Amino acid sequence: MTNTTDTSSTVTVAVVFRTVVNVRVPFFDTTLRDGEQCPGATMTHSEKLEIAELLDEMGVDIIEAGFPIASQGDFRAVAEIAERTKDAVVCGLARANLADIDRAWEALRGARRPRIHTFIGTSPSHRAIPNLTMDQMAERIHETVTHARNLCDNVQWSPMDATRTEWDYLKRVVEIAIRAGAGTINIPDTVGYTAPEESANLIRRLIAEVPGADEVIFATHCHDDLGMATANSLAAVAGGARQIECTINGLGERAGNTALEEVVMALKVRHDIMPWHTRIDTTRIMNISRRVAAASGFQVQFNKAIVGKNAFLHESGIHQDGVLKNVETFEIMRPEDIGLSVSNLVMGKHSGRAALRSKLRDLGYEVGDNQLQDVFVRFKALADRKKEVYDEDLVALMRADEDPRNDRLAVKSLRVVCGTEGPQTADLTMVIDGAETSTTQTGDGPVDATFNAVKTLFPHNARLQLYQVEAVTHGTDAQATVSVRLEADGLIATGQSADTDTVVASARAYVNALNNLLERRARSASNGDGPGISYMDVS
Repeated sequence: MTNTTDTSSTVTVAVVFRTVVNVRVPFFDTTLRDGEQCPGATMTHSEKLEIAELLDEMGVDIIEAGFPIASQGDFRAVAEIAERTKDAVVCGLARANLADIDRAWEALRGARRPRIHTFIGTSPSHRAIPNLTMDQMAERIHETVTHARNLCDNVQWSPMDATRTEWDYLKRVVEIAIRAGAGTINIPDTVGYTAPEESANLIRRLIAEVPGADEVIFATHCHDDLGMATANSLAAVAGGARQIECTINGLGERAGNTALEEVVMALKVRHDIMPWHTRIDTTRIMNISRRVAAASGFQVQFNKAIVGKNAFLHESGIHQDGVLKNVETFEIMRPEDIGLSVSNLVMGKHSGRAALRSKLRDLGYEVGDNQLQDVFVRFKALADRKKEVYDEDLVALMRADEDPRNDRLAVKSLRVVCGTEGPQTADLTMVIDGAETSTTQTGDGPVDATFNAVKTLFPHNARLQLYQVEAVTHGTDAQATVSVRLEADGLIATGQSADTDTVVASARAYVNALNNLLERRARSASNGDGPGISYMDVS
C-alpha cells in the first residue's frame, strides 16, 4: 500500500510549531454524530438538544449535529438543532449520493449558518466496497459535491481513510472537490493509522501541490487507535490545517476521536510553541464533559487527561508538599481553567437552599425556583443518609433530575436478601403503566435476583450489554452510580442511577434503560424508523 506522506522530510513537529504565525483555529465538534456512533452511546432527543446548546455556548465553531438520512430521529434532531443554534455553524453528514445530500439540506435549511458535509471512502479497501474504479469515484465526487454546493454555499468534503489513500489519487480527488465547490477539505485518519510527522507533512503537501488549495480550509479528523489522535491533530495544524474535528471526552468508535478538551488545553497551556488560539470558553469544559458522560452512558476514565477524576489529585507526599507550597510545582493548569470548583466544599443536612443554589451554579447548573425546591428535597434526603455531600454527589443528584417524562416503568420498593447462605432473593414492587405489581425472585446474587424480578414483572427480550458500577465519592456511605446498557431488535439504550444503596441504584438504572428502550421503540415505530442507516453502508 502506498504511503501518502513524504518520508524524506526529517523536520520535527516541534520545529514546525515555532514557525507559524498566531491565528485562530476553528473547532468542529462531532460528538452528536461520530461520538454517538460509539456502540451504546445513543442519546435521547432532548439530550442531543441540550448538548448542542452547551457546545454553542462554549464557543464551538461548527456542530456536526448528525446524519439526517440515518433515521427519522436523526433528521428531527438535526433539524431542531439547526433552528435553535445561535452562533455555531450547524453541519449534517451525507454520503456521496444525491438522496443523502437532499435529506441533509432538508434538515439544515432552517439553520442560520448551515453546512453540508459529504464524504466517500477513497482508499483501495474502501473503493472496493462499492466496486468503483478510480475514474468512476472521481466522477461521483464531482457530481455530489456540485449538487451540495448548488443547495448550500458552505460545503465540506472528506475522503474517508485519506491517510491510507494513494498520494496521487488523494491529490486528484481533493482537487476535484475544490473545483466542484467544497470550501472545506477534511482529511480523516479514519482508522487512527498515521503518526504526527506524517499528519503534518500530508496537510503541508496537499496545500503546496493541489491547485486551488490556498483558497479553501483544510481540516483534520483523527482517531485514537494508536493513542496519537491529539498529537496528530496538533501536528496537522502545524502543517497548515485550520479546522480541528473532535468530540467531548474523545467519545467515538473503537478507541475514540480526538478529545476537544485535550487539544484546547494543549493550545492554551503550550501557547509558547503552539501559537494558535481558539474561541472556546475553557471554563465550560468540565460541565459539558459530565453531561456527555451522563447522556452517553460512557463514564470518563479516572486518569483521563484534563477531565478525569484524578487529573488534579496528588497522593505522593512529595507532590502534596510541593503543591501546597506552590501549585505550579506539579500542576501545569488550574482546575478553575476547565470549570472545576477550586474547593470541593462539603455540604450537609444543615445547608440551606441558597448554599445549594450557589454550589449548583459553581458546578454549571442554573436552576429555577421550582426545580431548586425539588432538588433540595432530594438533597436533604441524601444528606440524612450520607454524612457529607460532595460536588460529585450533587452532579449525580442533578443527573437524576434530567429529562423528566412519564415513564411506563418505575421501582416503588425493593428488599433483597444476600450473603454466604443462599438463595439470594429480591422482593420487588414496580409501578407499570400506573398499576402496582410485585414479585419475589432468586438469582446469583442480589443484583441478578433484582434483574430477574424486573423481567418477571415486565417480560422483555432486551439483552444486557453493560453493567457498570462506579463510586461517586469515597467512603462506605458513598453513592454508587450504576450504568446499564440494553439491546433489543437492533436498538440500544442506556440507563443510569445513583444511590447510596448499590442494589437500589442497579434496579433503577435497569428500569431506566428499559424506559429509554421503550421510548426509542415507540418513536421508531411511529416514524417508520428501524435501527437506522450507518455511514458505513454503501451508498
